[in-house]
Amino acid sequence: MSKSKSGDSAQISSQLTLGVGLDDDATFENFLVGFENQQAVDYLQHDGSEKFVYLWGNGSPGLTHLLQAACHRSAEKNRSAMYLPLKEFESLSTQMLQGANSLSLVCIDDVQMIAGNKEWEAVLFTAFNAIKDSDTCLFVAADCSPQVLDIQLADLHSRLQSGLILQLAPLEDEEKVLALQLRARNRGMELGDSVADYILTRAERKLGALMSILDELDKSSLEQKRKLTVPLVKSTLGW
Repeated sequence: MSKSKSGDSAQISSQLTLGVGLDDDATFENFLVGFENQQAVDYLQHDGSEKFVYLWGNGSPGLTHLLQAACHRSAEKNRSAMYLPLKEFESLSTQMLQGANSLSLVCIDDVQMIAGNKEWEAVLFTAFNAIKDSDTCLFVAADCSPQVLDIQLADLHSRLQSGLILQLAPLEDEEKVLALQLRARNRGMELGDSVADYILTRAERKLGALMSILDELDKSSLEQKRKLTVPLVKSTLGW
């Protein structure tokens, strides 16, 4: 996690339920909206008329960031929220979804990871039905559309196709550079074009991987009291 805003963070975290913590940097203000994704992101920020939204996209379009940003925004409004990353389902308890219908917002990430797992599919189906009959908003994200999601429980598969479906496109390389620079700027760092281009040509292109590299460079820059330059990138990452 990056440097957090202490007072605000303490208040916000108190609105988050027991479970998986959020990245302090995962906010709407810190998210570079590619041209193709503007409508979907605007909906998540400002509309909210649909209680169930299914987000999908492959190629690292920033789904995790958006779900966590929605949780942060909910907490800022003093509304309870929960973020559940199902890529970690083996280390999570299915009981985490009990009572989810008492929250304002539930965000479930990487739902494709529990496809074929009878226990998790059944628990998710039960939670979905409870949420459907409540005032809770449910955001679900996956790497594919709900129609082709390999969920074995037919009723759950049907439920996942019943809401608003938003597809997000991955950022182009030029947009990834801008995303890196936006995140750096919001941390008080200056990431020049040449340094950003150098990172992009050598790093894994997924947005999450790029942001992890920026975390590492931020730490190194602070420790060494050096600006973000190509030599610093080389020495920090061993390139």
